[in-house]
Amino acid sequence: MTEFLGGLNAWSILDQIVFYFYLILFIWGGSNKFGKKLEFNEDYSSLDAMKSLRGFAAIGVILHHISQEEIFQAKGVLSMFVNAGAYFVAIFFFCSGYGLIKSLDTKKDYLKGFIRKRIVKAIVVPFYVDVIIYGILMLIAGYELPKERWIFNFTGLTMMNTYAWFPIVLAFLYLVFFLCFRFIKNRPVCFGIILAFILGLGVLFSYNGHFAWWHGSKNWWLMGGKGEWWQEQMCLWFSGEWWVNSAPAFFTGLIFANYEKQIAGFFRKAYTFKFHVLLIITMIFYRLSSYGQMKFGYWTEWMGKGPGTYEKMKTYFCQVPLFLVLGLTIIIFMMKYHVSNPISRFFGKYSLHTYLMNLAALTALRFLQTSSSPIKAGKYNLLVYAIAVIAVTILLGIGEQKLTELVQKLLFREKKTKKLSQE
Repeated sequence: MTEFLGGLNAWSILDQIVFYFYLILFIWGGSNKFGKKLEFNEDYSSLDAMKSLRGFAAIGVILHHISQEEIFQAKGVLSMFVNAGAYFVAIFFFCSGYGLIKSLDTKKDYLKGFIRKRIVKAIVVPFYVDVIIYGILMLIAGYELPKERWIFNFTGLTMMNTYAWFPIVLAFLYLVFFLCFRFIKNRPVCFGIILAFILGLGVLFSYNGHFAWWHGSKNWWLMGGKGEWWQEQMCLWFSGEWWVNSAPAFFTGLIFANYEKQIAGFFRKAYTFKFHVLLIITMIFYRLSSYGQMKFGYWTEWMGKGPGTYEKMKTYFCQVPLFLVLGLTIIIFMMKYHVSNPISRFFGKYSLHTYLMNLAALTALRFLQTSSSPIKAGKYNLLVYAIAVIAVTILLGIGEQKLTELVQKLLFREKKTKKLSQE
């Protein structure tokens, strides 16, 4: 790491700033009940608390994407975020599952118009607004792509924005949720079907791999071959473990929301002991997840033995227990301590939109990483780049959200009820 402050050789200045920034965020607006035996945060699962939780996840995702930049990895900056993306996305999935069950139980006729409102309006429309924005930006930047790729990208069948996979997976999960709870009245059966579907997505990725390995000669990607454009990495749907490995948290969100009273009641008695047991279980599953990635691995295509479907599958099922329990551990922790402040709520409000626009900011500002950058920051050029990416991501996210709201209003005009006046 870079030396600073008289030769202190422990953290880079960027890591220092991130550390203190996160520390302040986790303290500012905190509601602490630790040390108070019979006291708990009664609002730990409120809309405001969940929005703030999503806000922390959104900040984490942005930092994770920055840490994925080659120069950051080469210099070991933000290294704690390099492999943390799945944990932040798991929070999104957990909150989504939780919110669906709570809305189903509290809102009358919630499933009526669900596909139109919750899938098409809330997920599909933002996805295609994002596709159009990225298409325009790529045209302005002079990207040269085959005509058929432009067509497939604009239809959403291939990825215009490689970070836009999350709404696709979420739309599938919402659709399965709707079909189950609309036509099956038995909730345990519904939960079982949804879990089976989630695990099926993991198996699907294990076969798909990271690119279309199945088209062409055996191990063509190891022999200098490039294949067709649609065979590239991150082009087709479910071509990456990040599409599927954190999705089990969605199931946990459903389960916790459905049995919240019983689960919370269980942990209220002997909370300290039970929470530590849960924490130990989570750490064991974390070790299992790490073992699976080290022993088998997802990137098996580069071992020279073909796609490595079974190795991927073993790795995936080593991760499933962790992402089934992670959301529960976080929400039980929030019974004693949670945070809500203007920054966490802000990012919670714009979480999807900053998520979608983050790649545009990362790409457009890469010139700041170089020594020829117009901003002469010297050894602090990575700090300038990170701050600029966060700022531009926020601005683009707000703009994308405003544009999305405009499109939603045009496409989904609410019918005005006519009030008949009595004479």
